[in-house]
Amino acid sequence: MTAPVASHRKPKQYPRTLSFLLADGAPRTARPGIARTAATLALAGVASATAFDAPAEAAPRPTPAQVKERVDALYQEAEVATEKYDGAKERAAAAHQELSRLQDEAARRTEQLNTARSELGTLAAGQYRSGGVHPTVRLLLSSDPQRYLDGAAVLERAGSHQANAIAGYARRLGSVQQVRARAEDTAEQLRSTEATLARNRATITRKLASAEQLLNELTAEQRQQVRDEDGSDGPGSADRTGRSSSAHTSHSAAAAPNPRAAQAVSFAYAALGKPYVWGATGPAAYDCSGLTQAAWRAGGVSLPRTTYTQISSGPRIDKSRLAPGDLVFFFSGISHVGLYIGDGKMIHAPHPGAPVRIAPINQMPFAGATRPA
Repeated sequence: MTAPVASHRKPKQYPRTLSFLLADGAPRTARPGIARTAATLALAGVASATAFDAPAEAAPRPTPAQVKERVDALYQEAEVATEKYDGAKERAAAAHQELSRLQDEAARRTEQLNTARSELGTLAAGQYRSGGVHPTVRLLLSSDPQRYLDGAAVLERAGSHQANAIAGYARRLGSVQQVRARAEDTAEQLRSTEATLARNRATITRKLASAEQLLNELTAEQRQQVRDEDGSDGPGSADRTGRSSSAHTSHSAAAAPNPRAAQAVSFAYAALGKPYVWGATGPAAYDCSGLTQAAWRAGGVSLPRTTYTQISSGPRIDKSRLAPGDLVFFFSGISHVGLYIGDGKMIHAPHPGAPVRIAPINQMPFAGATRPA
């Protein structure tokens, strides 16, 4: 029998990178189908790795128009937070004032209470010297004043001078406790309002910083283009010194429906060119509702602090019946306000970086108008 002739063919070799895909780690015994599949996967992996290693294509830079649209949105969001901040600031100031008043009242009533208690102590000492302390006095002078209050109905029925004195003490004690309770509630409201202030302040700062970052990514020429599109409008705009056209001022004031509105218009013209600062009420800077509040204060009318409260400061006026001095409001949330001056224009404090200026009222979504009374 002839011995089998040994094969001199070399075993098929597979790429080392495929060996981990074979069951026994020996490429020589792998089935061709498995090898082909493994090779396909390996090549796909190499292609993927190459794709990941390739530099990513840079996103296209936004156009000045796109930047302006986003910056305007950020300014509007910041103004919503500004009006909330203004409202919270006003509430905090009122709470501070009320808390101070309650603390003074509590101190005064506590002093009266201590005087009454001292008088009752003198009365008790006299009774002791004359043969003992009346049970009601012992009840009053116990370590738990509330226990006395629980028995106040009994004391009120007593007809003696002593009972009247004790009943008076009870009323003072109850009054002091009520005032202290109101002071504690006010202090809690103040803490909550201050937390709201802090949140709104953080929101405003974040929105304005985002807007500033977007603008800084533009070239100087592009930034100027954005400013031009956001610029003042029409005659009577402020020059570099902030002065306005006296003729236009006089025309607007003369067309105002009453002397108070005329004075508000004149004040607004005098404020042209002053910077916008959120939360500011003048005289060096204003936010939108701070400007309108100050203008009407000059006319002898006290307006609330925020846009969403100023809109209720007088009768609503149809857009077709606007007169100089009317307050014009914008956006669905009533987050911006200006002072109408006639010819479809207003004076308003727009946003940071844009001073008090004249602008058309159709520049923003119109929400309503009010004539302060």
